[in-house]
Amino acid sequence: MPKIKEIERTPNPDAMRFVLGEALTNGVTKSYESVEEAEGDEFAESLFAVDNVINVYYVNKYVTVTQDGNAVWSKLLRQLAPPIREAKPLKNAFEDEEVHETKEVQESDDERMIAIRKLLDEQVRPYLLADGGGLQVLSLNGNRLKLRYQGACGTCPTATSGTLYAIESMVKRVDPDIQVISV
Repeated sequence: MPKIKEIERTPNPDAMRFVLGEALTNGVTKSYESVEEAEGDEFAESLFAVDNVINVYYVNKYVTVTQDGNAVWSKLLRQLAPPIREAKPLKNAFEDEEVHETKEVQESDDERMIAIRKLLDEQVRPYLLADGGGLQVLSLNGNRLKLRYQGACGTCPTATSGTLYAIESMVKRVDPDIQVISV
């Protein structure tokens, strides 16, 4: 039974990150944008059962919950705490093979894509995780790199401006013609 050590604000005013005393997963990332996507994941389903929850993202000792902006955090936090405290570590959790990158991206032999994946793993994802979110690479078609933000980053106002601009600046070191698009 994980103990909630801290509750942290994220750059997204509609998301909070819970820091737990023990890991829920062993490095496995779970990201859901709806209760339908979370089907079969009892923990995520229990969080979506709380009114106003629109996104659940968790990995290791971190759980990020995003609301629709219509709830008062003080009330919502009291509703979210019990299912988080009652969660049991997922001993045999399997990661969705495409949680970080689509199969197309994983199987790409494009040197640019290989360099971009490394750059994102080393220089971007750790910072997004610290803010309660993540990033999925969808495709590189021609010079258009498509990304999807996860967790707190998914609805964060700064993700589609500042963070996206920073990612594009880094990616332009790989190829100055690449345009980064968030979907």
